[in-house]
Amino acid sequence: MIPFNKPFLTGKELDYISEAVASGKISGDGDFSKKCQAFFEKRFNLQKTLLTTSCTDALEMAAILCDIQLGDEVIAPSYTFVSTVNAFVLRGAKIVFADSNDNNPNIDPDQIEELITPQTKAIVPVHYAGVACDMGRIMSIADHSNVRVVEDAAQAIDSYCDGKELGSFGSLSTFSFHETKNVIAGEGGLLAINDTSLIRRAEIIREKGTNRSEFFRGEIDKYGWVDIGSSFLPSEIVSAFLYAQLEQLDQIQSQRCRLWNAYYEGLLHLAKSGHLILPCLPSYATNNAHMFYVLCENSGVRDSLIQFLKKKGIMAVFHYQSLHQSEYYRSRHDGRPLRNADRYTGTLLRLPMYYELSIEQVEQVCSAIDSFFCG
Repeated sequence: MIPFNKPFLTGKELDYISEAVASGKISGDGDFSKKCQAFFEKRFNLQKTLLTTSCTDALEMAAILCDIQLGDEVIAPSYTFVSTVNAFVLRGAKIVFADSNDNNPNIDPDQIEELITPQTKAIVPVHYAGVACDMGRIMSIADHSNVRVVEDAAQAIDSYCDGKELGSFGSLSTFSFHETKNVIAGEGGLLAINDTSLIRRAEIIREKGTNRSEFFRGEIDKYGWVDIGSSFLPSEIVSAFLYAQLEQLDQIQSQRCRLWNAYYEGLLHLAKSGHLILPCLPSYATNNAHMFYVLCENSGVRDSLIQFLKKKGIMAVFHYQSLHQSEYYRSRHDGRPLRNADRYTGTLLRLPMYYELSIEQVEQVCSAIDSFFCG
């Protein structure tokens, strides 16, 4: 059996967890939390970072920081995970869905420009598979329209757009450390605050609406309830696990890229013969090898390939379902067809990708896909 995903342990996770427990400080914002946040700020040129219990929580914090009110509009891709938009819906926003690009699942900047109205409060680009959206275009549109950008960089650690770190473009950005990501903590996330005017409020929102962080820094003599918020802090146990992963980021990335390239080379002949489509990397984007996917001719072929691989002991999965077609939002959508979002919904297939996957197993997957199409 070749599973779709297998969490990778660097070997230091349990040592660091034991160290955190022995310190007597296992609630949030201890030494390991600070080390993780400092790592992101220095490595990826982020102004301020705060660990959260999930990327979903980081997005919910971002929605509060954007001061989303009932009736505000937020532009986001339909082809994404529900957390991307649910965070804003919870604050009363109307989601205006944009379609994906023709050649990759990222949001189409041309559609963003067409969808901007006086009610637009935020744009939420999602860097699908860790591949950059066209952030030059998106930031230009946002600046011209005086609209905030919140980057959903859940899959995009160590990825770049025109040489600049993803997560450093928007006023706010979010990352995920779910066990399927390149760097993991089981569950976990991070909010990056690049607009320094939002830092103080971000700390307050994260601490249940209190100015507790300022109290612990000795800036005030007592703390109290000063804003809305919730409990978004992960424990030191989560942070300790994550720090062990971050220390090995370069090693993890190198291996994942090696596997990604092996998939690409192993399936290139099927792309050239028209059996499937391989991922497209725009000239401005780098590849962090978060996932390897292929596009099939139609949903029937894709679903048959999934079953064929399963019989061979290989777990491959489809991905997002278009949110504008979802049970919850279908009646709220304005009716525009989003052809590419639906196309990716029906044809995209994700192949196994994890650190301990071997080149021989990649070759086995490629061989199985070849036998499906070519017999």
